[in-house]
Amino acid sequence: MSYDAMRHFADSWGLVFMGLLYLILIGWHFRPGGKRRSSDAAMMILTDSEAKGSDHG
Repeated sequence: MSYDAMRHFADSWGLVFMGLLYLILIGWHFRPGGKRRSSDAAMMILTDSEAKGSDHG
């Protein structure tokens, strides 16, 4: 496959693929049950479940 053919593929179908992937990943957040899971993931770093009982604090 030549450079020109690969460049043409990336400029056309590669852009379409990246756009569809972007829409799927954004839509994944708005699916039913996604809000709770996204909130849990956002707050995960703030939970202190592993540090309880340890002497690292």
